[in-house]
Amino acid sequence: MPTLEQLYRSEYGKLLAGLIRRCGSFEQAEDALQAAFEAALRQWPGEGWPASPAAWLSRTAQHKLIDQQRRLVTQRDKTEAFEYHLQQLASEDVDQDVPQDSLRLMFTCCHPALPQASQVALTLHTLGGLKTDEIARALLLPLPTLAQRLVRAKNKIRDAGIPFHIPADGQLSERLQPVLTVLYLIFNEGYSASFGAQIVRHDLCQEAIRLASMLVRLLPAEAEARGLLGLMLLHDARRATRTDSQGDLVLLEDQDRGQWDQSQIELGCRHTSRAFQQGRPGPYTLQAGIAALHAQAPSSATTEWRRIAALYSLLYQQQPTPIIALNRAVAIAMADGLEQGLALLEHINLPKYHLLPATRADLLRRLGRPAAAAEQYRAALALVNNQQEQRFLARRLQEMESAMAVSNSPPLNRQVYVP
Repeated sequence: MPTLEQLYRSEYGKLLAGLIRRCGSFEQAEDALQAAFEAALRQWPGEGWPASPAAWLSRTAQHKLIDQQRRLVTQRDKTEAFEYHLQQLASEDVDQDVPQDSLRLMFTCCHPALPQASQVALTLHTLGGLKTDEIARALLLPLPTLAQRLVRAKNKIRDAGIPFHIPADGQLSERLQPVLTVLYLIFNEGYSASFGAQIVRHDLCQEAIRLASMLVRLLPAEAEARGLLGLMLLHDARRATRTDSQGDLVLLEDQDRGQWDQSQIELGCRHTSRAFQQGRPGPYTLQAGIAALHAQAPSSATTEWRRIAALYSLLYQQQPTPIIALNRAVAIAMADGLEQGLALLEHINLPKYHLLPATRADLLRRLGRPAAAAEQYRAALALVNNQQEQRFLARRLQEMESAMAVSNSPPLNRQVYVP
């Protein structure tokens, strides 16, 4: 039997979504649900768990909602219409599973009227069931800052009258994009943390995968949602091998492929293949295709870099961003020659992104130019904030400084910087 904490994490979002649909208020729904969990904490240890814990929580929260609304009006204000509303609320089937409530809540949390940072925090809080202090720790934000962000987002939803509904078919594709972006941001921060001592935050990765899986179940015809899920699964499948026993970063080439989660790779490839079959592939589907080629290669030496470079070229046509250009340059370097990749890097403008000088450093290192590589490693170290990446780059810099003392240093046949 799960603990109450586990039940909170697994059921909170679905229960909250149903309550918001009934009362139309984030604040009232959250207060009622919190009161229901507090009641469970008091009663269940002595009375035993109910046969259906989620239904008990839903029913109790609905009763709390009724109590709230009764307190908001005086006896003389209780009209026949209000009483009828209470009766309807109390008589709803609390055991009914309404999965579309979660979808409605997802579109509300990711409404374009909200700042993107607020969308991320609100999604984790409502659908993910993460508490305010948990989100603050995960995003490395001061607790008051995160709390204020959540309050402002809820106030914006209330004051702007942002509707709690699923967009109409004509608006669905447009409105789906912010949802996918938020889920990708959550996963990406978990997969490659911007700050802190760890490169991977498993809890954020798992939460993003859970939400993306829910989105695919509710919108199976949306290829990009499926492509995003495939991308997450394929990247997460090698999570355990991205650091060694000392917690240091291990590049893709050096990772133990026998330790990759093969069942998760298979599932990710299935979602990716189906996303490609559903129509013209979008950015997330193309990235999933790239991740699948890496995951399916028996070894680093057998990686199909030309196909990866071709997919990056398609991706760059859709999203000509500097970061995609950087990844495309890496793939071309591996497929067509290091000098070609190095030349492409000269046209990329990412002044504060540490992976640009880190990538340039690795290409120079492989070309046997340790002095130039060392200069780029120093530039990368000045920009990176994650401690594991700092240690990795410092080790590479030390290697180059040692190599500079040796005349006619031979090329080092190593992979470019792909963590």
